[in-house]
Amino acid sequence: MIFYNTHKHLLQEQTYSYSLQDVAEPNLFREFFDYDNVPRTAFDFFTVPMNTPESLWITDTTFRDGQQSMQPFTVEQIVDLYKMLHRLGGKKGIVKQSEFFLYSEKDRAAVRACQELGYEFPEITSWIRATDSDFELVKEMGIKETGILVSCSDYHIFNKLHLTRAQAMDKYLSIVKKALDRGIVPRAHLEDITRADSYGYVVPFVRELMKLSKESGIPIKVRACDTLGYGVTYPGSSLPRSVPRTVYGLWRYGEVPSEQMEWHGHNDFYKVVTNAATAWLYGCSAVNCALLGIGERTGNCPLEAMAVEYTSLKGTTDGMDLSVITEIADYFKREIGYNIPPRTPFVGRDFNVTRAGVHVDGLMKDEEIYNIFNTTKILNRPPMVCVDNNSGLAGIAYWINNHYSLPEEDKLLKSDPMIAHIKARVDEMYASGRVPAMSDDELDELVREADEERYKAFVAVLEKGVKRKKK
Repeated sequence: MIFYNTHKHLLQEQTYSYSLQDVAEPNLFREFFDYDNVPRTAFDFFTVPMNTPESLWITDTTFRDGQQSMQPFTVEQIVDLYKMLHRLGGKKGIVKQSEFFLYSEKDRAAVRACQELGYEFPEITSWIRATDSDFELVKEMGIKETGILVSCSDYHIFNKLHLTRAQAMDKYLSIVKKALDRGIVPRAHLEDITRADSYGYVVPFVRELMKLSKESGIPIKVRACDTLGYGVTYPGSSLPRSVPRTVYGLWRYGEVPSEQMEWHGHNDFYKVVTNAATAWLYGCSAVNCALLGIGERTGNCPLEAMAVEYTSLKGTTDGMDLSVITEIADYFKREIGYNIPPRTPFVGRDFNVTRAGVHVDGLMKDEEIYNIFNTTKILNRPPMVCVDNNSGLAGIAYWINNHYSLPEEDKLLKSDPMIAHIKARVDEMYASGRVPAMSDDELDELVREADEERYKAFVAVLEKGVKRKKK
């Protein structure tokens, strides 16, 4: 069969059609996963071409997978976060969808409250059990798309569901047909795809899904779920762990259009962001994420990370407002009581905080030397310094200049006598056994103690700036 490759703009030959291998015993890939050792990463040195779709976007699972990992959100918190997702995604809807549970009355109340906002993006989708009552619930709530679990590794098919591959496929296809009969777009969640038999089960199964999609005229979605974070991106790495070959196989041999394909990863081996970006590059239009990376065990792919990654790959925000990332982080800390690890990129307290005095000296001379990008402009997070026994004169000067928002002409140099006085007081504290870094309140008091008149002038500048921002 020959078809026109719309990405490569050439004719391409489809040389082989894979069929189901209904094996008698499960293939648990013991050469990779023997359980008593760290999973092995093997190579067969086959590579596939990048196949990046024209359109890329982000889908959100904060209120589904994310919420399973922490105290459930209130309806008000869900609505507030949904509003922020809408603002972050911008008018083009780069954050395209957000999935919700429908099980409890509270879940449904949150969905209704978000629906009443009338936003086009993120589109509200659901995740359900494969029961008639749940399908009816999706229809009643006016939701167009729902996720359905279709676990695809033999670990799940044989050891959890106690089915054969053929039985599992028949069961899953019947469930998908129920959704199609009700006019609902099914999103098939291929759980544990990085331990599944790609060409003995996954590809034959998704080909059947695509046949149903063509017959019904309803675009069945396929979510490739790296449930335990086993995916790797190394060139020439073997299936089932290779992210490029998994995604490419779904597109090339499974015939899943990029816009109907989505990657969902977990961070068990610290690879979740790289795996998600690689899924984009090799054929997935969508990557599924959660705010701050919350989710089962080590969490999902952080949505804020992929918003920044999108901008890096595309060279544009495409209308996203990345400063909302800082608002989301503040909301999680203030309203939800969530403790964000301080060194977490983009959202942690210390992600752009410099401690060493020699680094602060460079920061004062040119912010670009030690700051990853213009965090003030992009994230509304100016670079900061942490004052302790290692900060030196430069650290204290930088803290004063930034804390009080002093204009360029009024900024203090590290040679200012006030800075020397404050440093002497800081050194005394640490010589007496102090361990924690200085708090803003403590430093504020040391500035007042060093020179009350100048302190009052600094505060006046700060208050004037705050009033200007409010206007």
